[in-house]
Amino acid sequence: MGAEAASALPQTCCPTVWLWPGEALYAGPSLNLAPHSGSVWCFAIGIDGPLTVSTPDGTTREGTSVLIPPRLTHQLVCLGHGLVSCYLEPTSARAEACRHQMSAWIGEIGVGHAAEQRLMFTPANDESASHWLDLAAAAAQRTIDPRIAAAARRIREDPAATVPSSELAAEAGLSESRFLHLFRDELGTSLRRYRIWVRLVHAGTAIAAGANMTEAAMKSGAVPEKGLAPEGITPLGQAEAWSASGVSPCGWSHPPWRRVSAAVKTNATPRSSRSRGSSSASIPASARATVP
Repeated sequence: MGAEAASALPQTCCPTVWLWPGEALYAGPSLNLAPHSGSVWCFAIGIDGPLTVSTPDGTTREGTSVLIPPRLTHQLVCLGHGLVSCYLEPTSARAEACRHQMSAWIGEIGVGHAAEQRLMFTPANDESASHWLDLAAAAAQRTIDPRIAAAARRIREDPAATVPSSELAAEAGLSESRFLHLFRDELGTSLRRYRIWVRLVHAGTAIAAGANMTEAAMKSGAVPEKGLAPEGITPLGQAEAWSASGVSPCGWSHPPWRRVSAAVKTNATPRSSRSRGSSSASIPASARATVP
């Protein structure tokens, strides 16, 4: 399917999730979630039909595309054949870019993305998923500070380890306070939340290699923590939630810095991330989940 094609998404199609640290993208039928709140911005667009967003005050907003802020209890209902949605860290450049693209606000809900017509297609592969994300929420085109890139790389190489921020700061030649501020500025998320996202990616990697949920938790370092994007649960819990919704863990693919299985496909980073510089200075590639 071409990236520009606006194609209907039947309820029986294979739901797919792409993951990067700080970013997630879902394409598939509605998950029919009960009212809930998340810890990240959620942008969604209906395929072949509008979406509605209801909040506890009794207000319902309807639109082809909607942007829902963090911490707002809401229920998203799909009136068409499916939807595509992305989840973005509150402090990220992508979240800010997406907010500026919304044409109207009804209370706290953004309605009507400027590129709405161009976004009405279902990503079918890694390239079209990256293209969709760039249209919905463009990232800043810049090179990551090499000191922060090195710290992020150390976290990715051993996600189960919790290296103290003071140690990472010392390696970067910075005070701990300056390091934490620079980390957030460079990667659009805090050090703590970056660890959580990386563990979520690695949990999917372990499941793809045949591990059960307990084994995935041990390999990724997934532990109960509050505030995990996109819905405020643990890395392991997020994998369980998607699996229960029909997103099969057996289709997860691994980040490129570690080969898991020849049968598991490596994905490319979003184009905007690749353009930030060398692979050592950019946010790592995605994990992908799909029902075969």
